Amino acid sequence: DIFDSDWYTSCRLIGGADIILIKYSVNDKTSFQELKDSYVPMVKKALNHCSVPVIISAIGARKNGVPCTCPLCTSDRRRCVTTPEGVQLAKELGATYLELHTLNDFYIQKYFGGVLEYFMIQSLNQKSSEKMKKRKKTQKCHRVQPPQLEQPEKMPILKGEASHYNADLHNLLCCCQCADVAFFPEDLSTAVEAHKIILCSVSHLFMLLFGVKSPSDAHDASIMQLAQSLFVVEAGDPFPSSSHGAPPCVPPVRVVVKDSVFCSCLPDILHFIYSGAFQWERLEEDIKKKLKDPEKTEHVLEKVKCILKTPGKLNTVKDCRSHQIKRLYNTSLRLFFNTPVLADVIFKIQGATVPAHRAVLVARCEVMAAMFNGNYLEANSVLVPVYGVSKDTFLSFLEYLYTDSCCPASILQAMSLLICAEMYQVMRLQHICELYIITQLQSMPSRELASTSLSIVSLLKKAKFHNSDCLSTWLLHFIATNYLIFSQKPEFQELSVEERNFVEMHRWPSNLYLKQLADYRNYIHSQKCHCTVM
Repeated sequence: DIFDSDWYTSCRLIGGADIILIKYSVNDKTSFQELKDSYVPMVKKALNHCSVPVIISAIGARKNGVPCTCPLCTSDRRRCVTTPEGVQLAKELGATYLELHTLNDFYIQKYFGGVLEYFMIQSLNQKSSEKMKKRKKTQKCHRVQPPQLEQPEKMPILKGEASHYNADLHNLLCCCQCADVAFFPEDLSTAVEAHKIILCSVSHLFMLLFGVKSPSDAHDASIMQLAQSLFVVEAGDPFPSSSHGAPPCVPPVRVVVKDSVFCSCLPDILHFIYSGAFQWERLEEDIKKKLKDPEKTEHVLEKVKCILKTPGKLNTVKDCRSHQIKRLYNTSLRLFFNTPVLADVIFKIQGATVPAHRAVLVARCEVMAAMFNGNYLEANSVLVPVYGVSKDTFLSFLEYLYTDSCCPASILQAMSLLICAEMYQVMRLQHICELYIITQLQSMPSRELASTSLSIVSLLKKAKFHNSDCLSTWLLHFIATNYLIFSQKPEFQELSVEERNFVEMHRWPSNLYLKQLADYRNYIHSQKCHCTVM
């Protein structure tokens, strides 16, 4: 009945058996052949999908004794199944082969019973092992698992603001605020205003022209010769003092340009200098369009190269490019930071004085631009008092205005500089200080964070008070992420109700995780849970 069913039913029934027993009569060759041709292939195919022991039993005593093996004698071979044929069938199925001459108690008990008992024991052991594995798997599935700790929330990312240093200086030329030098052609028909501090920051020639350097300091006679042949400072206008600076009411220094061709291109040359003196290709193109004469164009460009020339270095570059023109000068506004040279304003702070230059302050800071150009007392004063900030912090603030960079020494100094930047509305410096504070706190190990005397809550209060929304939001997330550290500090009690609610909502690890962890520890230490090793 099993083999008469469809293949899937037969396979399932064969796979569910403990033992497969195949028996045949040694005196019935026809039934053996039918067994071999019809049923054995199906059993063999089913055994590819399951592991069931097989016993092949050859029943009966062959008639006429041992059959003749002579090739010419086939009478007995037609009617009897030989032992080699049975053994061969057993090999094909991987089965155990038995010959039982009669089905009496002796043969059944001694031979068949022993083999059957062996396979029954093996089958029971296998089932017991599978049952044990299934039970362990079930127990493992129902075992209390440790709680999974999720990652803390991602903190808000602060993006830096692009520098507008060159644009600020270029705008200074366009608006002509605080101009202290005016260039004229020989007929004095037109004037082009500029700022000595900017010109001297890129050219040793202008340093000589405006008395910042003496001819003996130039170490290059060609620069002095070019200055004398190209410019003349109008008589009657004294050179500015190199120690105290001119008061704001002093008119600009008048400079006559002897070379008319160079003078006609002076606005383009000044735009090139105020833009950072690196857009050489643009300057070259502008002068070509204006003069429309290759010789005159080359003449003007050579003079510009000489103006930007570093003393003592030969200027042999014919086809100058932006990356090459940078090598022709090595001065910058940093040279005039916190020095009285060309200074026209002095800040008084904490009993000390700090010299500065109105042109740089107006170009880089809108608040100071309004202060020095509006109806304020500072507009006509050389001495300007500063309150609410320390000298070191104010010097760092001025250094940024002059150099477009700052390097705070600590988190507290960065916060003081941030407050100063907010006071004067210099937003990029404020963002730089925010990034510095965040970077320093992120790199601080947990042990150092727990033992530090730095009050993060105090930083949070200052950030909120001075409208640093990005930093204050980040600090709240930082406190929530390190909840187990900050909740043990006295400063944690200084948080407002709103801040405390935010921290509790976003704390890491969460209250739910801590409760699950406590339950798991109680389960591990309870009597119901036993050590799997012991």
